[in-house]
Amino acid sequence: MAITFDNSIKVGILGGGQLGRMLIQAAIDLDLNISILDSDPDAPCRQLCNSFFQGSFNDYDTVVAFGKDLDLISIEIESVNIQALKDLRKMGKKIFPQPEIIELIQDKRTQKQFYLDNNIPTADFVLTESKSHTSTFSHFLPAFHKLGKGGYDGKGVQSISKESEFHLAFDEPSLLEKRVEYEKEISVIVARNEKGEISSFPVVEMVFDPVYNLVDYLISPASISAEKEKEAIEIAKKVVEKLEMVGILAVEMFLTKNNEILVNEIAPRPHNSGHHTIKANVTSQYEQHLRAILGLPFGSTKAHKLSAMVNVLGTDGYVGNAKYVGLQEVLKQDGVHIHLYGKKRTKPSRKMGHIIIMDDDMNSLQQKVKFVKDTIEVIA
Repeated sequence: MAITFDNSIKVGILGGGQLGRMLIQAAIDLDLNISILDSDPDAPCRQLCNSFFQGSFNDYDTVVAFGKDLDLISIEIESVNIQALKDLRKMGKKIFPQPEIIELIQDKRTQKQFYLDNNIPTADFVLTESKSHTSTFSHFLPAFHKLGKGGYDGKGVQSISKESEFHLAFDEPSLLEKRVEYEKEISVIVARNEKGEISSFPVVEMVFDPVYNLVDYLISPASISAEKEKEAIEIAKKVVEKLEMVGILAVEMFLTKNNEILVNEIAPRPHNSGHHTIKANVTSQYEQHLRAILGLPFGSTKAHKLSAMVNVLGTDGYVGNAKYVGLQEVLKQDGVHIHLYGKKRTKPSRKMGHIIIMDDDMNSLQQKVKFVKDTIEVIA
């Protein structure tokens, strides 16, 4: 007898930003009932979800009140109230990813210690407690100083190259990570379900904006050897397996100049490095996350074509109601798809959308990436 799927299950997502919006877009095809909790009354998810609750996902009482009538709760941001999620689980709610995993990842210090404890390759690091404590590790330079808690999208990371720059260090619990001489920054999206089955997407290559420390664009698949591709995927699978996590996990890594692969950071949710899968792969990372947490079979992660994803960021010097310059010219290009996030106001470096580009030829793909980057602007 065929297994019955009950799509009347009530699913809640903590966070109403663009990741939640794209999760809802995937959930619509499954006719799922989605509730969103976000403090922003104009959150990108508001117009798409079945129910919208305005409030802080960091507040214990608010999260419990939001989740008490739901069946399953997931996240689109890690900065959530962990105790509320643990108590909701005691009430019989399914929480994926599990609260303990979100808690571990909320602190880069415990995240790095997890790599060390599980023989997962990562850059050398030391834990620091204050600015003065950090300054005792001059032999560790050049390095990056990373806030234990609270950093996101490149914020909470400070480059320290020499002793005279120790004044830039954070004066709270952080970690000092030895700077890695890398060839490429790569990422692997993996998914795991309650049965322990794991699925992975092809390795992507990320190029970061040097000013904002955000992904500028990515290319899929990464231009690396088959041997390194296999190694990266195996490392990502090992991470999600050791976590025993249910849901989607992004594993960001360095391919060093010494041809080593080191894990940089992980994110237990859909991720910027997987946006291209909406068009470029048989199954998107968003659909795969839903399949993982709902106990549905994994979809194929096979790519249709070569692809790229360009982040659309607010242009420097503009704050106000968003206007898109060059959009028509970009959309005239073959294989170009735009995804705007429903954010009415722009500001410098704010993520306003992304553009997916698909092609059969890598040179042509790279040319289109350059054209898109040179053409589109978000002004006010």
